[in-house]
Amino acid sequence: MSELAKKRLGRPRSHQSDQAILQATPGLLAEIGFDAISIEAIAARAKVGKTTIYRRYDSKAELVADAIESVRQDVVIPDTGDFWQDIEQLIENAAQITLNPLGRKTVAMIISSAASNAQFAQTYWTKYLQPRRQAFAIVIERAKARQQIQPDLDPGLVFDAISGIMLYALIFQPTDESWSAYVHRALHLLLKEAPKD
Repeated sequence: MSELAKKRLGRPRSHQSDQAILQATPGLLAEIGFDAISIEAIAARAKVGKTTIYRRYDSKAELVADAIESVRQDVVIPDTGDFWQDIEQLIENAAQITLNPLGRKTVAMIISSAASNAQFAQTYWTKYLQPRRQAFAIVIERAKARQQIQPDLDPGLVFDAISGIMLYALIFQPTDESWSAYVHRALHLLLKEAPKD
């Protein structure tokens, strides 16, 4: 048995400790940034022992990723039967998650942490972005089957483009239209419907 496996055996995990760790981490991250944050500091803020954290997480990057996601609502992949209605729902869901003070702060923490630490960027990509990217591919494949979009569209690239447009509009807010309207207009420009026979 590995040392990590041995370390994680023992008393059942405390839900109270789990919540204390996840609640303490984002605030500390916002104050001092990813590079300066330490397991010791998180433990002190959460009022738990360092070993309590080490039993739960393989790395600081994994802990920070989980803590950030704990304050975000999960993105639901819609299935309305129409590609553009699905996209509308995705835009509306994203607006509800990000267009508020907590949402903006969370996005800022993700970007700054990923930019300053490659391990965090890889961990966040693997645990959270890649599964969402794969789930979104289902929306694209359904639309292709209904001949609503070009058959050669790359689902991963579409997801990346949507994410990029949303982040850009969040940081550099359009002045003459709403965030949702801007994102919608940009996506229509990029994702033109498949030509009719």
